[in-house]
Amino acid sequence: MAKLKANIEYCCRECGYVTSKWSGKCPSCAAWSTLEEREVEDKTPKRGLGDSLTNGGKATPLSDIATEDTKRLSTANPEFDRTLGGGLAPGSLVLIGGDPGIGKSTLVLQTLATMAAAGVKALYVSGEESAVQVKLRSERLAVSGSNLMLLCETRLEKILEEAKRLQPEVMVIDSIQTVYKQELPGTPGSLSQLRECTLDLMVWAKNTNCITMLIGHVTKDGQIAGPRILEHMVDTVAYFEGDRNHQYRILRTIKNRFGATDEIGVFEMTSRGLVPVENPSKVFLQENPEQSPGSVVSCTLEGTRAILFEAQALVSQTNFAVPQRVSAGIDPKRVTIILALLEKFGGIMVGASDVFASIAGGMKISDTASDLALAMAVVSNHLTIPMPEGTIVIGELGLSGEVRGVSLLDLRVKEASRLGFKTVIVPALGRIPEKLPGINVIRVKKLHEAVQWLMERK
Repeated sequence: MAKLKANIEYCCRECGYVTSKWSGKCPSCAAWSTLEEREVEDKTPKRGLGDSLTNGGKATPLSDIATEDTKRLSTANPEFDRTLGGGLAPGSLVLIGGDPGIGKSTLVLQTLATMAAAGVKALYVSGEESAVQVKLRSERLAVSGSNLMLLCETRLEKILEEAKRLQPEVMVIDSIQTVYKQELPGTPGSLSQLRECTLDLMVWAKNTNCITMLIGHVTKDGQIAGPRILEHMVDTVAYFEGDRNHQYRILRTIKNRFGATDEIGVFEMTSRGLVPVENPSKVFLQENPEQSPGSVVSCTLEGTRAILFEAQALVSQTNFAVPQRVSAGIDPKRVTIILALLEKFGGIMVGASDVFASIAGGMKISDTASDLALAMAVVSNHLTIPMPEGTIVIGELGLSGEVRGVSLLDLRVKEASRLGFKTVIVPALGRIPEKLPGINVIRVKKLHEAVQWLMERK
């Protein structure tokens, strides 16, 4: 195909801003050295798939659209199904991102192999590994005997040609940054290639009802590599969280057109791949049976699931002119506010000490119901008073030192009771189940009341 005459424009690889003149700093996102030169064709080539979706470009009354054949397809993985909102919706386009080595390829290979064994026609497209490498990985995961179809290809035209021949129900592209269209300028992973390849795959998925999953690379900031338009085009965006050196992983959706975005899936990385964790609360609780100062158990909600976790704090004498405030798994600004509340209303002077706060197990907590637990962890470590065994703390702190109510407190207390906790410290106005035998409920209105209760346990 003869190359068409082209004009030059400059596009930011971080935010997608386009300008006709080069600049060292992007005028839109203020990032440096991100404007890249690209060619603009005078004539856009015709698309092989067409731009129309399933209704052929004709408007149809909503009441006339049939939904009988839109039953979700189970992945046979309860944690993955939960995250997706109950399974894979027909024709959906799912984008899965995460750090290198976190388990993205392992999860999709296991899932497709299991589905293929159940009679689902599945196609795995690998753009980063050879067929032998994928086979070796499947042997390690004990899924090498599956009828899963494998294609090692990076040309989009060839991928869609093979998909048209096989007509799979589920197709995985690993990864989208390696796929390219021959008729477009730019290398695989460039802005134009990512946008156009994803668009063609979206049209293919909608027109054929083929469930398509895309594996995406991430930047050093943890965002999907490429323009943010990819996240707008797909139906579901899921991220893997967790430390590669830690065995537990959390799959979280930040966008889901076919389900809730606050559900999570918890997995354990083993020698045989990712294994669903049926009871995440036990995973994130302290393994040492002896209570230690600075360790407090609390509860957060992830969708409809209540998960218990352990908040830890360490207060030590500083060796610097400015005390350190270090946190992991919780917003550092939230920690600063809690320390200020402790000094103002709790009588705990830690302004001249280093304070380190973390959430055990690699979890990231944004739920404000963990405020009181973190405050009590700081008090416990500062006064060297361990929290009594079997105690859980739930509550949000206001800026006037009051303990505010939290949502679905009854669900949190039920989960704590199920796991054997006998004492719960909750806000005074919180509603909890009346019939919970063996549960001692301690209600507090102010922060200093909770601090005084702990000091009496010394």
